Amino acid sequence: MALELSTRIKAIAPSVTLAIDAKAKQLRAEGKNVIGFGAGEPDFPTPEYIRNAGKDAIDRGQTRYTPVAGTLLLREEICRKFQRDNNLTYKPENIVVSNGAKQSLFNALSAILNPGEEVLIPAPCWVSYPEMVRMAWGEPVFVHTSEENHFVPQLSDIEKAITPKTKAIIVNSPSNPNGCVYPTEVLEGIARLAVEHGFYVISDEIYEKLIYDGEQHVSIAQLSDAIKEQTIIVNGVSKSFAMTGWRIGYTASPAHIAKAMTSFQSHATSNANSIAQHAASVALADSGEVMHEMVAEFSARRVLLTESINDIPGLSANLPKGAFYVMVNISALIGKKHGDTVIDGSSAFAEELINSKQVAVVPGLAFGTDNHVRLSYAVSRANIMEGMRRLREFVNELV
Repeated sequence: MALELSTRIKAIAPSVTLAIDAKAKQLRAEGKNVIGFGAGEPDFPTPEYIRNAGKDAIDRGQTRYTPVAGTLLLREEICRKFQRDNNLTYKPENIVVSNGAKQSLFNALSAILNPGEEVLIPAPCWVSYPEMVRMAWGEPVFVHTSEENHFVPQLSDIEKAITPKTKAIIVNSPSNPNGCVYPTEVLEGIARLAVEHGFYVISDEIYEKLIYDGEQHVSIAQLSDAIKEQTIIVNGVSKSFAMTGWRIGYTASPAHIAKAMTSFQSHATSNANSIAQHAASVALADSGEVMHEMVAEFSARRVLLTESINDIPGLSANLPKGAFYVMVNISALIGKKHGDTVIDGSSAFAEELINSKQVAVVPGLAFGTDNHVRLSYAVSRANIMEGMRRLREFVNELV
């Protein structure tokens, strides 16, 4: 007789984005020429000065345990980053460094949630948000947004979703999966509701530096002392400095929350990688100036990809303002067939596309919308053009 797994773990769905990436890698290993639009990481190398900092840390013997919340050097550098970039004042006691922003998010949810408490999540949303809420014994409550409004949530919809069980809202701007950037007035409205109704804001700002067309990133914690006391900011070096594999994320929050997250992390994973912490401190000291070329290239690719999508009959997409993702509307194609396969939603679309044309996209169902698929433009322009050629060919074969 097989012993039972926990009910909590059985309720957790595996990451669809990682599954798509694994499928693409499998096909490449079989010798297939796969064009992958599923990637959630920059396709640029970590800058040389950061790589050298990592080597220097090894040579200097910085290979021991650090304080659970991170080295003082890194936490002080993070405080300077918040002052410089966001006009926010924090002390090292407010900062917790973790093994990537994903762990930072899970730490935050674990520190504030009791069983059955609700977390509002504007949708379409990153696939891990609802699963992490469930893993922390909470209940995700989706606030659905519209493509016509560029996927920015309406304050009236957020207000309707608030109940006595509401403990937090997750704000992700710039957004994965849709690239929207929340206007200041929307953030002000969310802050007002959070203060009035007494719930936390978890502000995921990992794509802060990847923003285009003159848009400005605003952290909700900047808006008032009151909302700052209810906000846990999540950020990291993965996207802005092309350091996804270094696994350094961090939070900024009131000291009592930071202390709780540190306690939680001390038993879960202890400190983040000591070598990566030193490299991250060097990266943040540069303020991201070295990555301007990367951001400019991403901006050009998003225009190329969006225009190419909108040139294919049956597909459409808004031009994103941030991050490196495009949500493609496939609703006009649902119900059509490719060979013997009925395209009855985003999962069938994505599976048939990768099997027949070796083009990997992520089904929108994973993000909360079955009428869309997500494409990343963290790929070369040549691959964008070839991928779009294959996608057009696939759409033309639908009957």
